[in-house]
Amino acid sequence: MKTRRHALITGSSRGIGAETARLFARNGYAVSVIYRKNSYLADQVVSDIRRLGGEAVSYRVDLVDFHAVKSVASQAMLEFGAVDVLVSNAGISNFGLFQDVTPEAFRETIDTHITGLFNVTQAILPGMLSRKVGSIVTVSSIWGMTGASCEVAYSTAKAGIVGFTKALAKEVGPSGIRVNCVAPGLIDTDMNSRLSVKEIQDICDETPLGRIGSAAEVAEAIYFLASDQADFITGQVLSPNGGLLI
Repeated sequence: MKTRRHALITGSSRGIGAETARLFARNGYAVSVIYRKNSYLADQVVSDIRRLGGEAVSYRVDLVDFHAVKSVASQAMLEFGAVDVLVSNAGISNFGLFQDVTPEAFRETIDTHITGLFNVTQAILPGMLSRKVGSIVTVSSIWGMTGASCEVAYSTAKAGIVGFTKALAKEVGPSGIRVNCVAPGLIDTDMNSRLSVKEIQDICDETPLGRIGSAAEVAEAIYFLASDQADFITGQVLSPNGGLLI
């Protein structure tokens, strides 16, 4: 018999995803840790959760592979039961002048963010629809709302996630399923490690709260939108950005 609610979180071997996995586990969820590359980091997240008395299993999959995603989703549901919360967090960065972006790099960015989101949602949503309950939280970016110079591919993909969220929320709301989005500002993660100290300070100077955010703070926003406290919230974009975008 299922004793815990089940959260399936993509891109959860590091950064925002890892913090989100740990937070859901601390709140009593069994967690499926979905990752693409680094098995060591994914296993570390699972170990952290189990050390705290939680339940977690990691699954390696390329989210662009539709059939592989369906297979992993089935394995996860056999392990922990129906998915109560889907967090679609997997993503990659793409920085450079637009004319220097290759078609292959553009396609990889779109596939990782959009095709991956489509595939995992296709795999999980039927179970939510049959039970008429569930919460989906997507992870976009402030650049998906405003656009960012030298990040056209990334901004395009993240804007697509916002559109996906709003459209799906309208479609599945009558079935009792909520779909929301978190769009963080500048966060202290590996993805932003390319930024110099001066570049980070410049952004902090433009931010009313005067600092960048932490992965743990974004995880809290994700958890809130997935929780019963947000039971009357759907189709919305929550942007923890310190006031950089108001």
